[in-house]
Amino acid sequence: MTTPIKQSFVWSCFARDDTPAEKLVSTAASIGYRGVELVEPEYWQLIHDHGLEIAAVTAFPLAPEGLNRRENLPDLERPVRDRLDLAVKWHIPTLLVFSGNRYGVDPDTAAQITAENLRQLAEFAAQAKVTLVLELLNSKLPTRNYEADNSGWGVKVCELVNSPYVKLLYDIFHMQIMEGDIINTIRQRHAYFAHYHTAGNPGRHDLDDTQELNYPPIVRAILESGYQGYLGHEFHPLGDPLLALKAAFDTCDVT
Repeated sequence: MTTPIKQSFVWSCFARDDTPAEKLVSTAASIGYRGVELVEPEYWQLIHDHGLEIAAVTAFPLAPEGLNRRENLPDLERPVRDRLDLAVKWHIPTLLVFSGNRYGVDPDTAAQITAENLRQLAEFAAQAKVTLVLELLNSKLPTRNYEADNSGWGVKVCELVNSPYVKLLYDIFHMQIMEGDIINTIRQRHAYFAHYHTAGNPGRHDLDDTQELNYPPIVRAILESGYQGYLGHEFHPLGDPLLALKAAFDTCDVT
């Protein structure tokens, strides 16, 4: 029998002013969550005290400037190395990195440049034994012309880097918007996916029957690939965040 997938959640989506941090963490632990993501360091000890892992944090902020420009590497290397040091100390397995927006070069050239930058950063990641995951995001927002907006481009970058410490964050919500065919993509390209995010589409809300993604078979496809990492919930609940945490966990707690 297949072991259910490890589940985590993105802190900012569920930590509301009327939900104390202690209650959020203790409730998540009691539900069965194994990790928390993208959470400020002030909460890390609280999370560890409840037996949860810091599943992932960002290596640097999402911004128009990213890894797809050679001149950005000096400004990105220091925060990446600082975060790798913290990741080692706090046993964080994954750091998120971002391509940046398109800036007028062709996609193949942008992939080459991104791979060059990641190849250098991969040396530090390998020493720390922490995986850098390039997040795949949709580029349909009018304010964001993000380069890494499809799995094919992301896979090409990973192939060029050729390091076990550089993979992709396959965000199911964003890739449903950009390319669909979620289960087939997971089956064909799972070797390059080291982290997954969920959200309901449309709206980026709860994983319920008002949205078009059917998560139980998606999770089964991930499990069938042999994946042992985290599935992180990154949606904005329409109602009580603690109830939404429980409902999302139950939806994805399949074998």
